[in-house]
Amino acid sequence: MQQLFKVYSPEEAIAGELENILKSGQLTSGVYVQIFEKQLQEYIGNPYVMVTGSNTYASLIALALCGIENGDEVIASAMACLASNQPVLNFGGKLVWADIDPATGTLDPDKVKKKITPKTKAILHYHWGGYPGYIDEINAIGKEFGIPVIDDAIESFGSEYKNRKMGKLDTPITTFSFQTVRLPNSVDGGAIAFNDEGTYKKACRMRDFGINRATFRDSLGEISSTSDIDHLGYNAIMNELNAFIGSRVMEKTPLLIRAQRANARFWDQYCAANNYQTLAERGEINPNYWIYSFLTPNQTADLQRLRNEGYYASKVHIRNDYYSCFGKFDDSLKGVKEFSQKQLSVPSGWWINIL
Repeated sequence: MQQLFKVYSPEEAIAGELENILKSGQLTSGVYVQIFEKQLQEYIGNPYVMVTGSNTYASLIALALCGIENGDEVIASAMACLASNQPVLNFGGKLVWADIDPATGTLDPDKVKKKITPKTKAILHYHWGGYPGYIDEINAIGKEFGIPVIDDAIESFGSEYKNRKMGKLDTPITTFSFQTVRLPNSVDGGAIAFNDEGTYKKACRMRDFGINRATFRDSLGEISSTSDIDHLGYNAIMNELNAFIGSRVMEKTPLLIRAQRANARFWDQYCAANNYQTLAERGEINPNYWIYSFLTPNQTADLQRLRNEGYYASKVHIRNDYYSCFGKFDDSLKGVKEFSQKQLSVPSGWWINIL
C-alpha cells in the first residue's frame, strides 16, 4: 500500500552531531536555529522568517499579534486541519465559518466579505492540502476593512502563488508547520513569515517571553530592572535538536517537492481519464502536492477502489464544525458540504515511484 504520508529522515549519519548538541550545553537559540532560519529565509525569499517550537506556537503568536481577545471573531474555513482553527479558542475567540469554493476547497472571497462584522479581528486563510487559495482577493478584503489576514500554510510550505512562494506574498503573516509528516520536518516545529520588519522583530521577542535579549542583562550579567517587557510572550523558541534535524531535511526539501510535483502529473492523467475535477486547474497556483486532491461523485466507492489498487486514498480532514468545541454545526455552508462529500486525496509524496 502506497501510504498517504511518510516521515522523511536525513540519509546522512546524524547520531554523532545529535550527541554533540546534547553535550554542548546550548540546547536552544544556538547555531542550528540560526542555520535553519537562514535556510528558510533564503528558500522563501523573505528575510523576516522565524522558527518556533511548534506550529501551535506559530499560530498563537500570529493570533496574539492580531490582538485577538475574548469575544473577538476570526473568520475561517470549517474545511481545515483541526490544528489550524483550535488555537483561536485559547484567546476566547469565536470562529466564524465562511463558506468555501467547492471547486477548490478554499475560502470563497464573496462569502468571507459577507461574514465581516464590527467584532471581526482577523481572517484565517487556510489553504487546503497545499493548494493556495484566492490569496489576492482575501488580502484585498482584509485591506478594505482594516482586518489582518493570516495565511495558514500548515500544509503549504513550498507552494507557490503567482510565481511567489507562500511566505513571500502580500499577506501580513504566514504560518508553517514542520511536524513529522510535513516538509521540511523537524520532528516538531513551525515558522512564521512576515511582510514587515517591525512585526517580525516584535514576534521574535514574543517567542522568548517578550524579552529583549539586547538589554535584558546588565554589565554584570544580572537581569536588568530597566529592560521592560511590554507585551505577552511564550517559551516558543525551537530547540537545537529539532533545528538540526530541520536543517538537514531542508537541504533536500526542494528536491523532494520537485518529486511530489512530478508524481502529480501521473494523477493529472488519471483524473483526466476518469473525468475527475482536480483542484490545481487555476493557472496562478503551483501546489507542493503534500496530497493530491480531486473531486468525485463516488467518494466512498473510489476510496475503497484506490486502496484495493494499492494507494491509500483518504478524505484527510473533516469539517471542523462537527466539533462541539467550536459551537454548533453550520448547515448553511453549502460549499463545505459539497466539497466534503466529493473530495478525495491520494498520495503524491516524494517516496512514491509511480511514473
